[in-house]
Amino acid sequence: MKRRYFLYASTGGLACLADEAAGPLAGRIKLAVKYQMILEPDLSVLEKLELLKRIGFDGTELSSWEKVDHDELLEAIRETGIPVHGIVNAGRPEILPAISLAKKLKSESVLVYAAEDKSLSYNENFAFWQKRVREALPAADEAGIKICIENVRATFLKTAEGMAKFIDSFETDTVRSYFDLGNTITWTEQPGEHWAEVLGKRIHKLDIKDRGHAEFGDAKQKRKGITSGTNGGEVNWADVRRHLAANGFSGWATAEVRGGNEERLTRMKAWMEDVLDLK
Repeated sequence: MKRRYFLYASTGGLACLADEAAGPLAGRIKLAVKYQMILEPDLSVLEKLELLKRIGFDGTELSSWEKVDHDELLEAIRETGIPVHGIVNAGRPEILPAISLAKKLKSESVLVYAAEDKSLSYNENFAFWQKRVREALPAADEAGIKICIENVRATFLKTAEGMAKFIDSFETDTVRSYFDLGNTITWTEQPGEHWAEVLGKRIHKLDIKDRGHAEFGDAKQKRKGITSGTNGGEVNWADVRRHLAANGFSGWATAEVRGGNEERLTRMKAWMEDVLDLK
C-alpha cells in the first residue's frame, strides 16, 4: 500500500508531495464524523449518509440529544450500510437512555465524560461518576455496548494516570477510554503521546482534532511554546501513532472539528488519513 502525503495550507488547500509506504495503523482504523458536522441542510437523513459513503467515510456518530428521527436514521443505515458506530452522551449523568438509543441503532458504544462538580472534592467526584457508570453497566453488558470515558476540559480526570485509574476501577472490559487527541496539551500539562502511552490498551475509540491546526483546529487556541506539533498544530502525530500501533489499536477514529459541506468533509477525510498515516 502507498499513501499520498499532503501539506495543508492556511487557505484550506492541499498539495501532494510524495508517495510513501502506509503506516502500521493502515487497515486497522475506520473513519467517521459526528453527524452534526454534516452541514448540508437541504439533504435528508438518507442523503447525508449517502454523502458520507460517497466521500469514503465508514460511519458516523450521533449525539443523544440530536434532533433526528431515529426510525428514519435506522432505515438510512440499512440502505447505505453506513453505521452510527456510537452515541455521544457527553457529561450527562443519565447514561441508560443513551444505551437504549445505542441498542436501537445497533451502535457499539456510548461516549461519557465524568463532568467535574467544583463543589465536590476529587474523591467525591470520583465516587459520584463511579456510581453512575456502575448503574449503567448491566444494561451495557446485556447489549454488548462499551461505555467509553472521554478526556475533556470539563472533567475532574485531568491526567492520563487519573483516567486510567478510573477506568480500571470497574474491573471490566465494558468500560474503556474514548481518547480525544486534541483534548490533551490544550487543557492539561500532558501531551497526547503521554496519554496514548499511559492509556494503552484501554483506548477503544479516538476523537481526531488538533487545536493548533489552521484548518482542522483553531490556531488562536494553540498553547504558547508548543513546537512539537505537526502541520502547525499541537499534536505530535508521529509519537501518538507509535504508541497506538504498539498497543495494537484497531477501531473507530471520528473527526470532532468544525463541520462543513461535501468539499470540506472530503478535505477532512484526507487530513485524517494523513495524520493517522493510513494511505
